[in-house]
Amino acid sequence: MDTSKIVDRDETLRVLSGFNPWWAGRPFPEEAFHRLAFNACRKYLQDQSLRRALLLSGPRRVGKTTILYQLAREALESGLAPAGTVPDPKSILYLSLDHPLLKLLGLGGALRLYHESIWPEGRPALLLLDEVQYSRDWGTEIKLLVDVHPEYRIAATGSASVAHRDHLAESGVGRWLTIPVPTLSFYEFVHIRREVEVSVAPNLRPGDLFTMKTAERVALAERIRPLLPSFYRYLLVGGFPETARQSDITLCQRLLREDVVERVLKRDMTALFGVRNVDVLEKIFIYLCLHSGGIIAHKTVASALGVSALTVANHLELLEQANLIYKLPPMEIGGKKVLKAKNKYYLADAALRNAVLLRGEEVLTSPDEMGTIVETTVMRHLYAYYYRDTPEIVYWRDAKTEKEVDIVVRSPGYVIPVEVKYRESAELEMSSGIVDLCRKEPVLQAYFVTKREEDFGPHEIPDVRGRLMRVPAHLLCYLLGQAERLLWL
Repeated sequence: MDTSKIVDRDETLRVLSGFNPWWAGRPFPEEAFHRLAFNACRKYLQDQSLRRALLLSGPRRVGKTTILYQLAREALESGLAPAGTVPDPKSILYLSLDHPLLKLLGLGGALRLYHESIWPEGRPALLLLDEVQYSRDWGTEIKLLVDVHPEYRIAATGSASVAHRDHLAESGVGRWLTIPVPTLSFYEFVHIRREVEVSVAPNLRPGDLFTMKTAERVALAERIRPLLPSFYRYLLVGGFPETARQSDITLCQRLLREDVVERVLKRDMTALFGVRNVDVLEKIFIYLCLHSGGIIAHKTVASALGVSALTVANHLELLEQANLIYKLPPMEIGGKKVLKAKNKYYLADAALRNAVLLRGEEVLTSPDEMGTIVETTVMRHLYAYYYRDTPEIVYWRDAKTEKEVDIVVRSPGYVIPVEVKYRESAELEMSSGIVDLCRKEPVLQAYFVTKREEDFGPHEIPDVRGRLMRVPAHLLCYLLGQAERLLWL
């Protein structure tokens, strides 16, 4: 389609100038807080030997656009080249590719206009491409930019992981480096709110708990204890930067419903995936809100909603690609595949559940509600921390005994079972699923996540080489979030 007759050149240049205020020396959008992914992007963009574009992938409203603007500021103030060379402001181009005019023009058309009117082609440029999946044939275009234009440094964002799952598998292999941008970790949440400061060794990782002496663990628990009110707040409003700063929980939940849930379900799913029956998609998502962390049988959901099991399976896949849910397949033991495998599903952030179901502070006094919310939160932290190891994150269930372990992180180098029992009395029985799995698999470290600080400490399992650590949820999530930061330094 020839868009030249539809898209006005001068109007489009005004749009580009509005997106790039530094061209005219106007101030940047202000945001002092840096997501962990910002450090990763800065590091990779400074590495001139890395001939790949960067793709920041994560849910809506987690700060991906902000990261792009922060990279523009970093380039202008400190330089992103190894020698710290500060570029000409016009050599930095930000494009929001979900803008109506830019959708018509496309990525290639926008770049042609940029080079014809703003910055000569062939000279070094930093391209910051927001919501890249809205540009038609973007995968092929980015591949060509990486292959043919070594003068470009490219960072792009995508709210739908289809951007690096389907398209990249076909045309972008070796051209992208994916950087996940999940919701805020509890560690980031504490720092973005700036309410409480705790003194914890910055290089402390969860695995270090197993080598600590009793006195050291007691001291650590005392230092992190002031964060407990913040943890409860985090469980309610979640890890979205905008809502993390809000004091009104009702407003937080309305913003999440409108900006995250409804926009994804009603706009993105239609535009990107061609979903026609949004009503069914919404009902499936509500079902997941009610059963986050549960084993989902497609036939059961299909029967309840009056649709086919195939429809349920397809919609669950789309919700996963939209970064709204995590999927955990069952764990195979000894290479044996699980017959009639059923997956577990977790929401990407527990606050989405609270917002959709209109759950307020009353959930903090409900053991069942808190069990679901905390398990979902622990899952988010495990996923983000172990992402670089590209492990399997699965669950384990013995079909004969019906014993179960909530989450198992498994790679060729380790197997880490995690069981969440967030209640006042959380006894670890020798007949429990996590103990049984420690006896079946080569487990060196396992976590039994509890509510009470008094439960904090190691637990020896007879005739098992590995060790199990009972640890309060707020302490484990803080350490996982802090350790997540160390991955990108």
